[in-house]
Amino acid sequence: MHVPDGFINAPVSAVAGVVAAGAVAVSLKGARRELDERTAPLAGLVAAFIFAVQMLNFPVAAGTSGHLLGGALAAILVGPYTGVLCISVVLLMQGILFADGGLTALGVNILDMGVVTTVVAYALFRGLLGVLPRTRRSVTAASFVAALVSVPAAACAFTLMYWIGGTTDIPIGKVFTAMAGVHVLIGIGEAVITALTVGAVVAVRPDLVHGAKGLAAPLKLRVDGELVDAPAPAPAAHRPTRGLWATGLVTALVLAGFVSFYASADPDGLEKVAADQGIDKEAEEHATADSPLADYGVKDVSDTRLSGGLAGVIGVGATLVAGSGAFYVVARRRRTQGEAGIRTEEKV
Repeated sequence: MHVPDGFINAPVSAVAGVVAAGAVAVSLKGARRELDERTAPLAGLVAAFIFAVQMLNFPVAAGTSGHLLGGALAAILVGPYTGVLCISVVLLMQGILFADGGLTALGVNILDMGVVTTVVAYALFRGLLGVLPRTRRSVTAASFVAALVSVPAAACAFTLMYWIGGTTDIPIGKVFTAMAGVHVLIGIGEAVITALTVGAVVAVRPDLVHGAKGLAAPLKLRVDGELVDAPAPAPAAHRPTRGLWATGLVTALVLAGFVSFYASADPDGLEKVAADQGIDKEAEEHATADSPLADYGVKDVSDTRLSGGLAGVIGVGATLVAGSGAFYVVARRRRTQGEAGIRTEEKV
């Protein structure tokens, strides 16, 4: 659902950019409560993983594909504020390096794919956990529903922005019907990917899943026919995360570098609707269309499989470095502020 330049007019794009910048600023502040120096690299990994999975378009209807948006996944794994930042980093890397999503439309994309999906998904996720049993299965089930709803919510948000500032004169009812219909189908794929990923992480390291904090029941062991409490695990702050980080990175590299070759080549939901309804009449060429990585291929590498695989690996690496660096700075700022507060209390 990457909106290119020219779909939304300049005034509305500018307003969306201001709102998106404000959301990112609020998220930077809020992420200080969600991140520390141990979890910052994991947040960077989440951004890189989302980048990789977004390369895997899956068929949803005749001639139409979809891909992960990732807002629900990021919010549940690392928190809603950090989730907005994760998607923002992914969109920035895609726009600058791969000419995917317009640069003048970057604010539109962050607002639509980052803020709307994250806010809607996390609000619904927390609401469902409030009525479901406090178990790990509930976390997985709630993540499925939250992800499912977040995609048509983003489609509705785009439709609203198009209604206000669309550059073509297309009846808004036709746009809404087409966008909502196809993105409900894409939402099913989003829900499956999100639930499988969250469920896998919850199964091995529930302490690292932001949305699962305080929900997991204590483990029980059966000894001589009786259930007894299992020994308490090591404090979360002292449990190593290197194994999970390495597994996640290898998975992202394999998905982007190899599995992406087998992704659907059909246009995604927005591209299909735009072509069918005429929304793309005023679409503009991307400012970085001449990038050596444009369209997820490496320039001058003739082998299609190798070109796409190298581009995917480069994208995962760039997103990982950019995301981890940004999140580490946020985490360090939290630590610095905490130390400053302790010194102030000691003086008093």
